[in-house]
Amino acid sequence: MRKGMTFTRFIFEEQRRVPESTGEFTLLLNAIVTACKEISDDVNRGQLINVLGSANTENVQGEMQKKLDIISNDIMLKALEWCGHLAGMASEEMENIYPISPQFPRGKYLLVFDPLDGSSNTEVNVSIGTIFSILRCPEGTTDPTEEDFLQAGTRQVCAGYVLYGPATNLVLTTGQGVNGFTLDHDIGEFILTHPKLTIPEDTNEFAINTSNFRYWEPPVRRYIEELFAGADGPRGRDFNTRWVASMVAEVHRILMRGGVFLYPKDSRENIGEGKLRILYEANPMSFIVEQAGGASTTGRERLMTVQPYTLHQRIPVILGARFEVERITRYHLIADSAD
Repeated sequence: MRKGMTFTRFIFEEQRRVPESTGEFTLLLNAIVTACKEISDDVNRGQLINVLGSANTENVQGEMQKKLDIISNDIMLKALEWCGHLAGMASEEMENIYPISPQFPRGKYLLVFDPLDGSSNTEVNVSIGTIFSILRCPEGTTDPTEEDFLQAGTRQVCAGYVLYGPATNLVLTTGQGVNGFTLDHDIGEFILTHPKLTIPEDTNEFAINTSNFRYWEPPVRRYIEELFAGADGPRGRDFNTRWVASMVAEVHRILMRGGVFLYPKDSRENIGEGKLRILYEANPMSFIVEQAGGASTTGRERLMTVQPYTLHQRIPVILGARFEVERITRYHLIADSAD
């Protein structure tokens, strides 16, 4: 007999704790998870079914798309447009919002997602994933516009990701802590394996692409130089660095064993205010990290309080161990006050 609670039972038991619940949110989550199981299958069989490699197309940000980017995006749309729980969707891979067809019933939620984060790693068999965030559609709105999606991270109803690696993991928060599940392929169900995940306040591990050092602002360079100095520097201890180039994998590692992740703004023209998208990556991951006891910042302010102004807006992201995030924020504020 397998140990652990299934995701389906977990969600239904959580639903029972909310007397006014209609079950709509629970059914939406189940539909999202079913779509991610299909994506997981395509990722696992990628070389066998010829879905790896470039699609020779660009997304709205001008980035080259992989075949699996397009396939994963289509899976999410087709699995969720008919379910009756959404008023609209927005994806990192699409320029405009995706309205629900008149042939399907409308729901009271909006979904934003990155269908395949870290897809540049598909050919080298490195962990990648799907990130999603659920928002409430404004009351009385049946045909949402782009503006309805532009909600600060603090207004998220739910955030989660599915990591496609040696195991397929689902991590989820509805604002009541963070729980992790592992897909049992034999029965096709996610099983609760990591209840009540927490991030240690301190850490000796950090993740950042150090090849971009020369482009960073002085506060970030100051922080990284201190870590590189190790036991001989002002921090008085050694630090380890990690970099996977997949935000899902980076955040998952932090949830499992601690750490801090940085993708700051820099001076390159194509980066500017940041690389990661606030709606599809930064907000959902910040929600998860904060619910696990960590912190998230742009370097100057709490990330989830930032009001988005465009669908594909980018933002600097620093998240993870609370003490380290607070230190980096302090360095930014010191530098700004000296200007």
